[in-house]
Amino acid sequence: MSEWWTYRLKDFLLFSPRTYERLFELYNAAIWPAQIVALGFGVAIWGLLTRVSAAGARWIAGILAGAWLWVAIAFQMSRYARINWAATYFGWAFVLEAALLLWFGVIRARLKFARRKDGVGWLGLGLLLFALWAQPLTGLLLGRSWRRLELFGVTPDPTVIATLGLFLLARDEGCRLLIVVPVIWCAVSGATLWAMKSSEAWIPPLAAAMTFIALKHRRAARVKEKSGRHLAELVR
Repeated sequence: MSEWWTYRLKDFLLFSPRTYERLFELYNAAIWPAQIVALGFGVAIWGLLTRVSAAGARWIAGILAGAWLWVAIAFQMSRYARINWAATYFGWAFVLEAALLLWFGVIRARLKFARRKDGVGWLGLGLLLFALWAQPLTGLLLGRSWRRLELFGVTPDPTVIATLGLFLLARDEGCRLLIVVPVIWCAVSGATLWAMKSSEAWIPPLAAAMTFIALKHRRAARVKEKSGRHLAELVR
């Protein structure tokens, strides 16, 4: 038996790249025309961001929760689990994220979305735009068949990246639990794609890293702003 340090990442794969590609082909064929509905929800989210309202924020959170739940059941548990036993656990993690979005975003209404005009806001819009429209086109440009396209609302990576983009547009800082599952998935997906030598392997980890850094920068700026106000009050 080989020593554990001699193993490479691809040695842990339970399927071949061709099997993984075929998974998306069969999945997209099976759920058609759900992709059109998902695209419609993506357009709805973009439109809701143009007007800041409590009702609109609830709708965005509800759409996200529905997307995470769909991917959990229809993709992770029903399809991906056939070639990867870990997908069942991924599915439950997606269910957890859907529940958190419902609790914090719909029931408690603690997620307030807005088109912020600072650097963090522009990054959030960029990630959202990429996940909704550019990521499928990127797959085509990289040689992926249209039958294997990954779309927001029905497949994991675009759904997760769009969610990260929306978190950067959220004004509430009390829901930090919401970022845990998306960041973990980005690491898992990136490692899987890297092991298969996919040219798209850099996308999920980069999205997670940029989101994490941007949120840390925003929190640091807010702490500095609060400290400045407190100091000003003391001087008075």
